Amino acid sequence: MIEYTTIAAPCEGSITEKRSEFIAQLFPAESEAKCREIIEAVKAKHHKARHNVWAYRLREGGVSRYSDDGEPQGTGGIPVLNVLQKNDLTDLCCVVTRYFGGVLLGAPGLTRAYSSSAAESIKNAQQLHFCEANRVRYIIDYTNYGKVSFMLPEFETADAGSDFGEKVTLLFDIKTALFPALEARLTEAFNGKPALEILETHFVAF
Repeated sequence: MIEYTTIAAPCEGSITEKRSEFIAQLFPAESEAKCREIIEAVKAKHHKARHNVWAYRLREGGVSRYSDDGEPQGTGGIPVLNVLQKNDLTDLCCVVTRYFGGVLLGAPGLTRAYSSSAAESIKNAQQLHFCEANRVRYIIDYTNYGKVSFMLPEFETADAGSDFGEKVTLLFDIKTALFPALEARLTEAFNGKPALEILETHFVAF
């Protein structure tokens, strides 16, 4: 089953390390163009900061990129990217702004500070877990509705706007991995009629 986890909305977290403030901002993003736009916007907002380190991960092309933005090589971007990878998050961009406090942290201190601030932002994020799903239409008689409505929750379906007219038109999403089992169950219950109609395959947060 194809699935991924991202965030629902922008969020942030911050830490202070030896008077330096590290502000990590996390944004949902689905393209490199969007990530570049986010990075430039944060840099403009925090133009007085010493550094704006960033990292992002995208499903499209399996892209991962990062920048130390003037910090010693390997002490900023990679630690932030590692935090995103460790939490298995994608389609997002993290920018960590550092306001220098006058005390040098050294490579280990910088690595720890950038990692910790990124982790703090993730603690404040609302995560969304998306799975590949089939959007299904199923038209049935009212006499069968009770049996079907009792059955669907067993397969973790999500209602997508059912209609109750002359017949019941059920519209729902179901994980692609679970669709064959549901189809077999309904076929057995109603002798294969009516048939399930797949309208599209897309990603849904269950």
